[in-house]
Amino acid sequence: MARMIHLYVAAACAVALALAAPALAGDPDMLQDVCVADKASPIKINGFPCKANITADDFFFPGLRNPGNTNNPAGSVVTAANVDSFPGVNTLGVSMARIDYAPGGQNPPHTHPRATEIIFVLEGTLEVGFITTANKLFAKTITKGDVFVFPRGLVHFQQNRGHGPAAVIAGFNSQLQGTQAIAMTLFGATPPVDTDILAKAFRIDNGEVDAIKAKFAPK
Repeated sequence: MARMIHLYVAAACAVALALAAPALAGDPDMLQDVCVADKASPIKINGFPCKANITADDFFFPGLRNPGNTNNPAGSVVTAANVDSFPGVNTLGVSMARIDYAPGGQNPPHTHPRATEIIFVLEGTLEVGFITTANKLFAKTITKGDVFVFPRGLVHFQQNRGHGPAAVIAGFNSQLQGTQAIAMTLFGATPPVDTDILAKAFRIDNGEVDAIKAKFAPK
């Protein structure tokens, strides 16, 4: 019961975020009541075309109920409820995600170019923060029941500082917020960024760049 209450509160936060600042929303305004994404359509537009026949199931998503598998190098996993997995949010300018963290797990520094993010802590203790374009860090330790917001487009992160698992529900004011993980973007791009460019940018030698690239190479 308590877990469901937490999820309801997080959902309310996501909706409030989308409605509170429509001028800053990452998505254009909707032009009809609903437009469930037709992911099978060959038509390519900015977004997704509308599916012809819809049901209540198109507006339902059970994927955030249970913890995700955090057995990976980052020790975290993001379960998204955006238009890619939840077609009912198409044109609605809102989406959600559940993020689970193993002890010591991290959601590495990343950005969302199309959305502000707000998180609600379901369990655990996290160090969270974002960095402005003036390179100023705003960081705080948050715990169960707390809320923190990351402004659109700014680099941000979360790390589990507790001894047990942690989890948050995230809300976005976009149906598809986009995510660029900084390390993966730079060291795991395809085709790869030239080694000498990264070496100069990070003021390290080519060998160190190649060693980092090897950690992010496609498996």
